[in-house]
Amino acid sequence: MSDTARAALWMTGAIVSFTAMAVAGRAVSLDLDTFEIMLYRSLVGVVIVVTILTITGRLHRVRTRRLGALALRNLAHFTAQNLWFYAIATITFAQVFALEFTAPIWAMLLAVPILGEGLSRRGLIAAAIGLIGVLILARPGAATLSPGLLAAALAAIGFGLTAVLTRRLTRTETLACILFYLTVMQAVFGLICAGYDGDIARPEGAAVAWLVLIGCAGLLAHFCLTNALTLAPASIVMPIDFARLPLIALVGALAYGEALRAHVLVGAALIIAANLVNMGLLRAPRVTGK
Repeated sequence: MSDTARAALWMTGAIVSFTAMAVAGRAVSLDLDTFEIMLYRSLVGVVIVVTILTITGRLHRVRTRRLGALALRNLAHFTAQNLWFYAIATITFAQVFALEFTAPIWAMLLAVPILGEGLSRRGLIAAAIGLIGVLILARPGAATLSPGLLAAALAAIGFGLTAVLTRRLTRTETLACILFYLTVMQAVFGLICAGYDGDIARPEGAAVAWLVLIGCAGLLAHFCLTNALTLAPASIVMPIDFARLPLIALVGALAYGEALRAHVLVGAALIIAANLVNMGLLRAPRVTGK
């Protein structure tokens, strides 16, 4: 089997995992708020990460002198993930996933001030196309603009910021260190935010199973994505990820009766096109002067 075929298999695992996390997130939102979901999800993650690092003998690699940088990265991700869970519970799956695909564009823009990276003409065109896609999908000013759409859009920005901060951390920190502090710090953030009022709901029955699924699916999705990127370049791997959108739209239609509106299709198509332009897989329109 070729590396490209193996990468496609890993990406299939990532797509299924991301979809499962969305379904589980909506199911458990009936019993818990987003802070409680993040608390329990992170606790599941701590158990999984510590167990794997112990078994593989890599727990000793969890050392750092950059707790501040790790805390900033994990706070950005914690905020974005909370907004994502809120959006999953309030708007259609297709809208959430389409807006989430703007995260790479936000990462490209945020890398300029944070990492000092340059911004190419192609990148600027991709950002413009993506923004137009977001405006069409969200339709700001229309009666349909909702807190859920705003949450999904802000979550994408948060995920973009997380990607940039993670890239900076990988220069000095091991993957084991990043994953360990990701789960531990977000468990602490979840405990503080969920318990500020002295009332943390305890999951019961099916909610426990959904939370375990969320914790496992979240880690598995990123594990599969990382493995895919080690086997094939991003220009091959990332377009496969766009299959998440039609899959989650189908799940939303069959399981929840979610209608797929024309403006969502058009906005999603432009957002995907923006990503393809940014990766050099779609030629940017030529701008000529008189």
